[in-house]
Amino acid sequence: MNKRSKLNGYFVSGTDTGVGKTYISQHLIAELNHLHPSVKVRKPVESGCVPDEKGTLMTQDGDSLFHANKCRENMGIVTPFRYLAALAPNQAALLENKSLTLDDLESAVRNNLTVEDVVLVEGAGGIYSPIAEDGFNIDLAIRLGLDLILVVEDRLGAINQSMMAIKALDNQLNIHSIILNQLDDTIDPNMNNYQSLKKYTNIPVYHCPFKGNLTQPVFNH
Repeated sequence: MNKRSKLNGYFVSGTDTGVGKTYISQHLIAELNHLHPSVKVRKPVESGCVPDEKGTLMTQDGDSLFHANKCRENMGIVTPFRYLAALAPNQAALLENKSLTLDDLESAVRNNLTVEDVVLVEGAGGIYSPIAEDGFNIDLAIRLGLDLILVVEDRLGAINQSMMAIKALDNQLNIHSIILNQLDDTIDPNMNNYQSLKKYTNIPVYHCPFKGNLTQPVFNH
């Protein structure tokens, strides 16, 4: 696929690291596979990988997306850049005396895609986390021309996190949806971030309960 062409698909990022992007992405992949004949997934870079007995760095998030998408393609295409240190990818790459640029990541995402494909790309960390030596996650999403799906941990402060992210993005790319992901089963029953957040934004908001499924289809608009 032409490097400059706009891709058909979605870029999954979060307001922070550890908000459950991979868990949500697996649900989104399953939903996309019911709607499109050709779905492909990319986790172009993953740090904190663990070496196997042969010393090959094994992914966790990339592997989860690979299996969620019925093991299409191969892991070398899904997650080509892998680093040992559990740091931002640019820092992890430097520790191995390697270079990682936005060009590298863009080429990796576009590799083996056709115009018929719908692609789901999972970033690394939050939307303004460095993903390469010359850019943030948002920069890669913009280069790819993908709509953003923003994952937010459903907790006290989620509305503030969501609204700051919306303000920071400032029409730089289209936000397809916001997904509140509940990571704690002891959330205050009187708190309803889902209903509250919908009052403050016109962006579609969805909810995923603790270790559950999305309560509504995300790709219905």
